[in-house]
Amino acid sequence: MSEAQEDYEKGNPALNQLPDHSPVVADAIGIIRRRAEAESGHWPLGLSDHFLLRFLRARDFCMEQALRLLKNYHKWRKECPEISADLRPSPLLNLYGAGYHAVLKSRDAYGSKVLIYRIEKWDPKQFTAYEVFRVSLITSELIVQEAETQRNGIKAIFDLEGWRIVHAFQITPTIAKRIAAVMTDSFPLKVRGIHLLNEPLFFYPVYSLIKPFLPEKIKERVHLHGSNYIPTLHQHFTENILPPEYGGTGPSMNDLCKEWTDHIMNCEDYLLSISETVESLALPHT
Repeated sequence: MSEAQEDYEKGNPALNQLPDHSPVVADAIGIIRRRAEAESGHWPLGLSDHFLLRFLRARDFCMEQALRLLKNYHKWRKECPEISADLRPSPLLNLYGAGYHAVLKSRDAYGSKVLIYRIEKWDPKQFTAYEVFRVSLITSELIVQEAETQRNGIKAIFDLEGWRIVHAFQITPTIAKRIAAVMTDSFPLKVRGIHLLNEPLFFYPVYSLIKPFLPEKIKERVHLHGSNYIPTLHQHFTENILPPEYGGTGPSMNDLCKEWTDHIMNCEDYLLSISETVESLALPHT
């Protein structure tokens, strides 16, 4: 077995650092494209080089795992149209405007993209859990286009201040399973860390719904910081990238939320173009 073949069989993180135009990358893209075409003649979002590369990088160029991820991505989108069929951000503008979600301007020390979600800004009487989760999917579809994010993944900070029973009732076992599926093997982004702040006692029953569906490596990346979170949070994120609301010296949450909302709205045509109805998604065999 050649070195390249062994890389494609077992995966090799070093290949993630190769530029898009590398002959090795081109060879890997050609292989996964031929395998995908053998699986199905219809891939609604196409099999372009840039599209396939995100799946290869998400699985360190292990061909079997990357192909499974590609199939699972389409399978999940077909099975959960409540979240994925319409990725237009405009119906969620009030949620964005409330300051629910932001993306930090700077990456962390490992090159990961850092996302922040504030539960107290989610009004469950106005937005369902499916709509709130769509916010995450919209962001994921945009940042997955970035080569550095493909290589180094994401880290998410969930501020659970304001979490109430009415929020908990929104998270059913079905939704919990779908959230876990995206976090594990249905979207081409590496989840490098999940940080929970201000978690109340009655959040843990919801976490217990999601936890059984998570692989051990993801469970190990979940960090519970409690209400006195700044000392431990700063062990993972430097002050200069965090907003002042979280003990940092970076841009404020208001500025970050507005900037990301403006960016998302500017991308609405693209997000609409990749939104697919259930009828247009053909499932390859798993």
